[in-house]
Amino acid sequence: LADYSVGSLGESGILGSAVPTAGGAALGSKLQGNEKVAITFFGDGASNEGAVAESMNMAAIWKLPVIFLCENNQYAVTSPSKDFVATENISDRAAGYDIPGVLVDGQDVIAMYETASQAADRARAGQGPSMIEAKTYRFLDHSQGLDRIIKIPYRTQEEIDQAKLRDPIDIHRERLLSQGIASQEEID
Repeated sequence: LADYSVGSLGESGILGSAVPTAGGAALGSKLQGNEKVAITFFGDGASNEGAVAESMNMAAIWKLPVIFLCENNQYAVTSPSKDFVATENISDRAAGYDIPGVLVDGQDVIAMYETASQAADRARAGQGPSMIEAKTYRFLDHSQGLDRIIKIPYRTQEEIDQAKLRDPIDIHRERLLSQGIASQEEID
């Protein structure tokens, strides 16, 4: 769950717990004067945790080099995010911390790369944190065996099938082919 040699400080099953850890890592980076940027991933459900809000606030005040990346897969386990998030987009909350909040198509590999690169450049320039909301979709259940616990479907097969039409692998494959970056043989 951790690999310090590549800067992974570890994971935890506690909702939103990696967010304050990333803030601490970013503070360490700033105090050491290096160009390291912390990034933390959390979901739409964890976006409502107090530790997430507190960490974003402190990072904004101290202009820490950290990227807060919300993977909004539209469900907190089985609850639709529209039922527990007051704003249309979670990234809209960034304005309350006076930091950039960027909404990006989480199914688009290039858009994600470009957005994260811009946030990292901003952090390295001493301009503080950014929040990225990647709108994505979780094709499978939140965890294996969930269907044994929750007997009532929380989404339709039609919804899942519709979302699969925007599979990030398919989107990227088509881009590589259409732009002549790679052949089908290279992709295979």
